[in-house]
Order: sequence, then C-alpha cells, then structure tokens
Amino acid sequence: METKQSKLPAEAIELYNLYIHGGMSRRDFLEGARQFAVGGLTVAAVVEGLLPNYAEAQQVPKDDKRLKTDYQTVPSPQGNGSIKGYLARPAGASGKLPGILVIHENRGLNPHIEDVARRIALENFMAFAPDGLTSVGGYPGDDDKGGELFRTVDRTKMMEDFVAAAKWLKARPDCTGKIGATGFCFGGGVANHLAVVMGADIAAVVPYYGQAPAAADVPKIKAAVLVHHGETDTRLVEAWPAYEAALKAAGVTHEGHIYPGAGHGFNNDATPARYNKAAADQAWKRTIEWFNQHVRG
Repeated sequence: METKQSKLPAEAIELYNLYIHGGMSRRDFLEGARQFAVGGLTVAAVVEGLLPNYAEAQQVPKDDKRLKTDYQTVPSPQGNGSIKGYLARPAGASGKLPGILVIHENRGLNPHIEDVARRIALENFMAFAPDGLTSVGGYPGDDDKGGELFRTVDRTKMMEDFVAAAKWLKARPDCTGKIGATGFCFGGGVANHLAVVMGADIAAVVPYYGQAPAAADVPKIKAAVLVHHGETDTRLVEAWPAYEAALKAAGVTHEGHIYPGAGHGFNNDATPARYNKAAADQAWKRTIEWFNQHVRG
C-alpha cells in the first residue's frame, strides 16, 4: 500500500477526492487518471491505487470468532421510516457495554465501515454502523452506485435516521446507556451534528475530516469532541481554528489534531493512495483512548 501511495502525486489523489464528492463522472475520472500514467505506471495501476480494495484492506475477518455480528433494522419515524445497520459486539461479553455509532462516508455502509465497526467491537465496545442508503435499497455493493444513490436521499431525513440509530443504540438493554459516535468525511460531519442535536445524550464524538457545525450551535454540545484532520486537507484545516475557538468559548471538552503529510481520507486503508498509516495509527489510538475515557469512564 505504501508504494502505491508514494508513486501517485497529490494531484491524482485530488482527482479521486473530486470524483467521490460528486464533482465528476466515472468516465471523466478514468480519463483524468490517464495523465498520471507516466514513468512506468499504467492507467490500471493509477486507478488501482485510487479506488478502494476492500478485501485487501480488511483487518478483522467477517467471521472472526471473537465477535458476534448481525444486521438490525431500527425504526425511524421522523426520518425515512427505518434504517438498517451492522451491529458488532465482543462474543464473550458479560454485562452491559458502552455503544459507539460508526458513520460512513458518502457512499453508504461499505465493507470498510463494517470492518471499522468490528475493530471498535474488538476494543470491547458495542459498535453499530447504520446505512444512510437504507431507504433506497441499502449499499449496493459498489461505491460508484452508492455515491449516486447517496445524492438521491433527502439529507434532512437521513440525518433523522442517524439520530434514530443513536437513540436505539443508547436504549438497548445490553448497552450501558453511554454512547459515542465516530464518522469519516460525510460521517464526520454527522458525528458533529449528533453532538449538537443530542446534547447530554451522547458522551463523546470523534469526527475524522468532517464538516464542523455552525458556530451558533456549538454551545448545545455536551459531548467530549476529538477532531482529526489531515494537513493537506486545506478547506477543513482552515475551518478548524474557528470550530476550536467556538468549542473553547462554550466550555466543551475537546482536542484537535492535524496530521503532518496526511490528506483527506487518510484513515481509509481500503484506498491505498489516500491512506497514511502513521496518521491513521496515531488517530486510531487517540480515538480508542478518547472513547475509553469519555464513554466507558
């Protein structure tokens, strides 16, 4: 993975970021990738470095005996009626566990996010990863189609679906009643949104490169907030000081980290060119420590 990352220039990664955020068609993305096929690199190798490879990146197997996993459907009367999600728990858990909501990027509940939920469950949490695409048939097994479907779902209702998922997790009889949330890109913005709308009902949020809430809403936050950004993710890095100042002014427990040399999507080990192992490992360690301190503690 490291070799693919080092071979591809920042412009190639920026092309992919533009593509996944709906800025161009797949055809235009593939056409654009041609310009980076130089110095012995084929177009196929460039595309392979940019597009996700879920099988290769999987850290915790789906059938890992240490875990108990299944899919649950949660009522969401204020949203799209219901939201389906992936629930992962330690197999031998006795007693109640704190809950962590894991929120996907703008393509739906893909295998990478399910893997992240399993990783969190191995840290002795109950992890629930809801699928914001439930109302349009769920994650279609393909990120391209997932991105297209994502743009068709009413965003306000989808947000209500995530709130319903968080409340359902909190109310489960095998949950301690303390929950946190983490999310990536779009999901990072959702984690921030949950902190605003849930107030004291959510103990901690860890947004990875997510959109900050409006400054006027920050005083509603009662959760402990841990923010992760990649240094070259300029737009979000430039927005962080204002969010930090608002958190400080509101007396919110918070911490923020900007990872040198890392870009947008640095935690996603399924997309080799964006993945930054050093940043991802450090951010993950801080994330688990944060949840242990504020959700389990």
